[in-house]
Amino acid sequence: MLQVEGLMASYGDSRVLFGIDLHVARGEVVTLLGRNGMGKTTTVRSVFGLLRPRAGRVSIDGRDLTGAAPHLVARAGLGLVPEGRQVFAPLTVEENLIATARGGPRAKWSLPQVYALFPRLHERRRNMGDQLSGGEQQMLAIGRALMTNPALLVLDEATEGLAPLIREEIWSCLRHLKDRGEAILVIDKNIEALTRLADRHVVIEKGRVVWTGTTPELIATPDVKTRFLNV
Repeated sequence: MLQVEGLMASYGDSRVLFGIDLHVARGEVVTLLGRNGMGKTTTVRSVFGLLRPRAGRVSIDGRDLTGAAPHLVARAGLGLVPEGRQVFAPLTVEENLIATARGGPRAKWSLPQVYALFPRLHERRRNMGDQLSGGEQQMLAIGRALMTNPALLVLDEATEGLAPLIREEIWSCLRHLKDRGEAILVIDKNIEALTRLADRHVVIEKGRVVWTGTTPELIATPDVKTRFLNV
């Protein structure tokens, strides 16, 4: 469903991506791995139209959306949980969720379903976005993305900066989404948790894909972690 081919991107004269290739099929969980500063977030920004690629192609279900405006990418079926959460501070939890809602006869996610997934959001539904803890804001960011009823959920730094108990709650949520058949592309540094969740992995180094494979293949190739993922 998501196909990225030969993606190149720059910030001004500084080239960051040098031909990224990746794909995510329906119902599949794929990780985008690499050390800090290797191009993971730039890849996501380029896919979502937040940064216009210099070259390459981004397509969703065969539809070319290379460089399309972010709202068109969202309408095509991609939902983003951005790095840093970026919840709407002046809005309540419920207003945050409603602000991005996209319904329709095939909609899988609505307020009751998001509240069932994250009961804490229901408890805090009248609180403003900036009155939540970091973990609650991440739950809200995930719930807000789900309210767009995406065909693919993309999470940039899924558990960064969260307490261990909250991190486990987020991983449990993602496992539940996988069990529901949701397609997910996730960036995170917790390799152990990712290997329990994901089907495939894409490793990038200095803006290039240097390794791809399944979870069993990643576990069986420890030098990948040593060469490209350890700090």
